[in-house]
Amino acid sequence: MKIKTSISILIGCLVIFLFIMLPIILSVQDKEDEYVASITGSSFSLKDVNNNIITEQSFEGQVSALFFGFTNCPDVCPMTLNKLSYIINELEKEKKSLRIFFISIDPKRDTPDVMKNYLSSFENKIIGITGESEKIFVLSKSWGIKSEKIFSEDGNYTVDHSSPIILLKNGKYSNRITTQDNIEESLKIIKKIL
Repeated sequence: MKIKTSISILIGCLVIFLFIMLPIILSVQDKEDEYVASITGSSFSLKDVNNNIITEQSFEGQVSALFFGFTNCPDVCPMTLNKLSYIINELEKEKKSLRIFFISIDPKRDTPDVMKNYLSSFENKIIGITGESEKIFVLSKSWGIKSEKIFSEDGNYTVDHSSPIILLKNGKYSNRITTQDNIEESLKIIKKIL
């Protein structure tokens, strides 16, 4: 009798738990769908560090990763670019490739020469993009990137920004990874898209 009562109580608790959690789970799915719908990109025309024109068509074809950052970034950007460089090398061992675009959210300081010099330490496998501030802002916003200049008392500034790595297949959002994801998990997500 005690076992039947315990099982009944347990089943009752499980039903109540599912009744409470189902709307929360559905809400989280709706928010994820909203996020995906909000990051569609936009048409644009900017230049890479070699003065080649880059447009939204540049993201079509080969699977690509977009990372918005800046060269004066003290931590997240260099760590992310190192991670992406490692991922490129791992994929090349398997005869797979991923195009990586590093788009400056600080184009005032990140001139083509500055970016070219900065990216040279990543074996020139990462395509640097910079240009007019207004165009960069519109492009970053279209991919769901938030950024804000934070000024210090001496007039210098840093740029606080969101830092997902947006994965595109045929120019369309497919998934994303973050700096916090471990390398194995990131590679697994990328390989599913490839």
